[in-house]
Amino acid sequence: MKGDISAVVILLLCIGITLGQKQTQEDPCKLKSRVVADENYCDRYWECVNGQPELYDCPNGLVFAGKNRGVTEGCDYPWRSNYCEGKQQSNPPIGVDHCGWLYGIFGHETSCTRYWTCWNGTATEQLCIGGLLYNEATHACDWPENVAGCQKHPLCNDDANGNVALGKSCNRYWQCQGGYPRLQRCPAMLVFDRRSLRCVVPPTEDCDVPTTIPPQILEEEADENIPNLPPGAIPLPHKNKPRN
Repeated sequence: MKGDISAVVILLLCIGITLGQKQTQEDPCKLKSRVVADENYCDRYWECVNGQPELYDCPNGLVFAGKNRGVTEGCDYPWRSNYCEGKQQSNPPIGVDHCGWLYGIFGHETSCTRYWTCWNGTATEQLCIGGLLYNEATHACDWPENVAGCQKHPLCNDDANGNVALGKSCNRYWQCQGGYPRLQRCPAMLVFDRRSLRCVVPPTEDCDVPTTIPPQILEEEADENIPNLPPGAIPLPHKNKPRN
């Protein structure tokens, strides 16, 4: 008899919790936007359809950000804001090659300068440029000192804090900082000397006095024209550029 009473009490509590959840869920049909976040799950939302609230799930790996916000269907990457504060995700990850979820940005398996952007389960390999490395914590390219556990760059093997010539360029060079290269440019009217590995007054054996109008970048240097991007940038890869 006591067991039956306990079962009834538990059932009533469950019903009460369920009713409580339904009562706290805002009705999208009473809102101007006609869309509202789910009260319990950050990857779900309610939309008013034909005068009735309908429940929808965000694409796998995304969470609800608000109407006309996010990257698609009002949904966004969860790390971009506190979308899931006090909530949980209702759907488990659907993993495919290189992607932990169908949608997201993920680190490369073997490289610190590459990463994957995943869109509906399709992975596209991307490249961090300008001496940046992929930071898993921010899902973006970042300065090397902010990325722990990555190998030093081969350009800086001889001197972790020295300068390295950049192809045939007379005014650009690599500056190694703690084993990672950053693209630099000599001040106006100076050129980079490949022997002293610093900017000097021209001419040198390789470079004449620069003109007042910067020369066009040589075609063979085009692939080396890497901008010195600020922290947090996510650049697209160079097309047809061979992998290192």
